[in-house]
Amino acid sequence: MNKVLVIEDNFEMRDNIFEILKLANYEVYTATNGKIGVELALKHLPDLILCDIMMEGLDGYGVLFMLNKHPETSTIPFIFITAKTQKQDLRKGMELGADDYLMKPFDDVELLNAVETRLKKKKLQKDFYSKSIKKMQQLGSDTKGLTEITKMIEDRKIKTVKKKQVLYYQGDKVTGIYLIHKGKIKTTKIAEDGRELTTAIYDIDQFVSVNVLFSNESYIDNAIALEECSLSFFPIQEIEKLISQYPDVARKFIKILANEVCHIEEQLLQMAYSSVRKRVAESLLSYHKMHCPNGENINLTRYEIANLSGTAPETVSRTLTDFENEKLIEKKHNELILLNQKKLSTLRS
Repeated sequence: MNKVLVIEDNFEMRDNIFEILKLANYEVYTATNGKIGVELALKHLPDLILCDIMMEGLDGYGVLFMLNKHPETSTIPFIFITAKTQKQDLRKGMELGADDYLMKPFDDVELLNAVETRLKKKKLQKDFYSKSIKKMQQLGSDTKGLTEITKMIEDRKIKTVKKKQVLYYQGDKVTGIYLIHKGKIKTTKIAEDGRELTTAIYDIDQFVSVNVLFSNESYIDNAIALEECSLSFFPIQEIEKLISQYPDVARKFIKILANEVCHIEEQLLQMAYSSVRKRVAESLLSYHKMHCPNGENINLTRYEIANLSGTAPETVSRTLTDFENEKLIEKKHNELILLNQKKLSTLRS
């Protein structure tokens, strides 16, 4: 039976919500103010919290702020009950981490739909994260630290970012790392002359910014969403604690970091000694190998290919045209099809 906590200072509203949820077979706890609500949340760890905004003493924003400070309550789905419909009020709640709003007055159907939707989403998270957990398990056989990581992954809230949204900028203070559940993230560095170089493209089940785990200062690159993404965020303190406590976790992240270093070294070697044609070809092949495991077409713009290969967009356009004339690739709408990977991999000039 799912547990729901209702924090509402209006007796009639609180009692009405209580009766509806009890009839729907929920285990319901109620609090008459924000302070009691926080105490009950910490004590019972409900599956969902419904909370009024306008309350004397600790208001709804304060309740959410306090619960976010405790790891055991920070991931509980949180729905505000409010009559405030101003855009700035809604945005304030969402920025604090609210999952949804119920606008007063609402009926029993609206209430139950909101509650059931949030609980279903939480239940689906385990399936949503299963691939990521399996990926971590494949990195080693030890399980002590892995159990902790698995629990962290399952308990995280999913954050959605839009295409071209920036996760962090080069030089920003490090706050944590991201795990991708849907979409792609690219990391870039900006040269002194303003040119952009793509250092990596991260896909589903990959961690972004693992390199900061052993520096703990500032992000060394920019991270931007190539498409709409679903992510989990892990504060740096939590990951560092696991690394210090569990050698198996440390080995896993060291392995991830080592693979990234090898990739960057190959990229630098290619840029230093390879011709433009070979750089573009190697960039296409590398991207296809890493991000098109089932033979999908490559969906990159000429600017993205230019940033990957350290080449001007105009040069990329000419090179792709040459490749197409040589029957090495085929352009189809906004995608590229690799027709002759073997010949692309053996280009010398």
